[in-house]
Amino acid sequence: MTPCSLSVSLVLASVAALWATAGQAEGDKEPAPAFSEDFLAAPANIEAGKEMWKEQCRHCHGRAAYPGKAPKLKPRRYKPDFVYDRVTNGFRKMPAWKEVYDREERMKIVAYILSKDFSP
Repeated sequence: MTPCSLSVSLVLASVAALWATAGQAEGDKEPAPAFSEDFLAAPANIEAGKEMWKEQCRHCHGRAAYPGKAPKLKPRRYKPDFVYDRVTNGFRKMPAWKEVYDREERMKIVAYILSKDFSP
């Protein structure tokens, strides 16, 4: 094998590895659970989500979701599965929180963000 063909082979192997990793990362995304209206409206869920928001989320999103170093949230435009995906799997500079909060805790954060108690 010539040095040139060896280099091409290494580049192709690297590209293939990157594509495989990208596919795995996408496949690692946790899908959103089904959210019932009862779950989203339950005062205990909203309050628990609020406490987690104050503990962690407001550091970037700000006291009332703005101004912070993260984008302003627009919860009236969001569906529960969208918010759950962002909290669980992260987005751009926002980290994934699935290793910090369990599934039900993340669901409660969604309940708070989508509640009338949340003020952007």
